Amino acid sequence: MSNQNQKNVKLPEAWAVPEEFRNRLGTHVGRQRMMCEDGQVLLVLHAPPMPDEDERYGRFFWRKADGTWVSDQLGEGLGSITKHIDQYDQRLGELERLEDEAKSAEDQFLILEALSPLHRAIRNMHSVLQELRKRHPEALEVINMRDQAYDLERMAELLATGTKNSLDYKIARSAEEQAVASDRMAVSSHRLNMLVAFFFPLATITTVFGMEIRSGLEKLPEPTTFMAVIGIGLLMGVFLMFFVRFRNDK
Repeated sequence: MSNQNQKNVKLPEAWAVPEEFRNRLGTHVGRQRMMCEDGQVLLVLHAPPMPDEDERYGRFFWRKADGTWVSDQLGEGLGSITKHIDQYDQRLGELERLEDEAKSAEDQFLILEALSPLHRAIRNMHSVLQELRKRHPEALEVINMRDQAYDLERMAELLATGTKNSLDYKIARSAEEQAVASDRMAVSSHRLNMLVAFFFPLATITTVFGMEIRSGLEKLPEPTTFMAVIGIGLLMGVFLMFFVRFRNDK
């Protein structure tokens, strides 16, 4: 988190929290963490990060000494943290749908790019709730929160693993196809080089010395002879092209 911008936030002035909480908060939200003082708890959590979002938006959840909860953005009561966790769940669901619809390696990469900060935020949130459970075992409501955070962390991990495996498969398959195509091109080049080597001496000799062997064809009408020679040459070229292509496809 040190290399990312973090939104400047502060505790609501109306909250009668221990002064220690305010003293331990800097000008930026910082990492996700828990503070305890006089039987009260303050959770500093992050809103679900969005793709290409460098800032981290902080949220405060205050557990009073009597066990009631209040947040600075999501209302009062235990449901405020439930709403917070549900937003992470919804975001993961969106990425899962995108992964199901992904067609190309670029789609897979974009999903991983969006999933990485989300997975990290969920893991840190789960760690904070686990710490809260250890420090305040009497807060039984934390058990469900912690378990939900763990489930989200597991879902994010599985989604990341599955997406990465799909991306690796696409990359490996593309590399294999390119290798096969390169091998075919090399075989084709070799065969054409053999043909050129076979006919090159004859072509050189006829070019240097010239060859005018009378066969009787020269007595035929010129347009007919010319078109016939051109047609035969084109047919032989087509036959040679298909022969080389057929051999490469085997």
